[in-house]
Amino acid sequence: MIIAEIAQAHDGSLGNAHAFIEALSTVGVDAIKFQTHIAEAESSEYEPFRVKFSKQDKTRFDYWKRMEFTEEQWLGISEHCKEKGLKFISSPFSLAAVDLLEKVGVEVYKIGSGEITNRLILEKIGKTGKPVIVSSGMSDFEELEQALSFLKESGTPSLSLLQCTTAYPTQPEEWGLNVISEMKTRFQIPVGFSDHSGDIYACLAAAALGAEIFEFHVVFDKRQFGPDSPASISIDDTERLCKGIRQIQNSLRSPIHKSDNSKFTELKRIFGKSLAVNKDLQAGHIIGFDDLESKKPGDKGIAAINYQSVIGKKTARKLTKWEFLTDQDII
Repeated sequence: MIIAEIAQAHDGSLGNAHAFIEALSTVGVDAIKFQTHIAEAESSEYEPFRVKFSKQDKTRFDYWKRMEFTEEQWLGISEHCKEKGLKFISSPFSLAAVDLLEKVGVEVYKIGSGEITNRLILEKIGKTGKPVIVSSGMSDFEELEQALSFLKESGTPSLSLLQCTTAYPTQPEEWGLNVISEMKTRFQIPVGFSDHSGDIYACLAAAALGAEIFEFHVVFDKRQFGPDSPASISIDDTERLCKGIRQIQNSLRSPIHKSDNSKFTELKRIFGKSLAVNKDLQAGHIIGFDDLESKKPGDKGIAAINYQSVIGKKTARKLTKWEFLTDQDII
């Protein structure tokens, strides 16, 4: 599954949110992920800015408030996604947000790594009976094991796990691609990759390593305002990334068996090489390495692979320059 995360890229604009859905419905993603914030339920005046970036929000609380949509607006977003054949996914950051998402028909829950130890919200999400995708981010294996077990016990029917590094944008040495196989072995559930690198390469590499789910932030233009823009990719890059992931996955489903090359028999004949002489040779000439050339096709005489078998042998007749060399021509 390929998930394009809008997160806060809409900047609190309902029109922008719908514009993202329209644009992303044509580029090959399977799902769109939002973040559902209810400022009063998740934040307080004591929450500091992670990054002081906004000239219009005095506090982080004000920013979350501006990112809110009403229940009616969320319902419109949910319905728009489904009209376009896209799964509607969201990360709630409060129990109130879970209640809201249940009302508007969220299909899959994503749990951000900051919520891994929040058993209150994990139980609330688990009891919805919806599939859950867990992001590893700031968590170690022990915390992930505990969270996944807790979600199962709470009623979650389907769990997936994403390798994720909490850094924006993530540098290549921080991608943690090695963790994908370790997670597969350790947890025996679908494993994917949540990317914040700001480019398409990390997800392509993850696809080659067998990741099954891909999540990345999307913006219309990386120059647009927002805290996640540097760690996002454009709509155009999203289309390129989707094509690349699909091709890699198709490749992994279609292994090449190098022990059998029978289908290349004719090509090997056409492009193969046979031995020829590179000069006129008299009968009785002792053939040396410097007398030989290899020429296409591969079935006109002695195969070039067997050149050593003719060195030191005598020519049985006069040979003309560039003439193929056959078994009848040597004694």
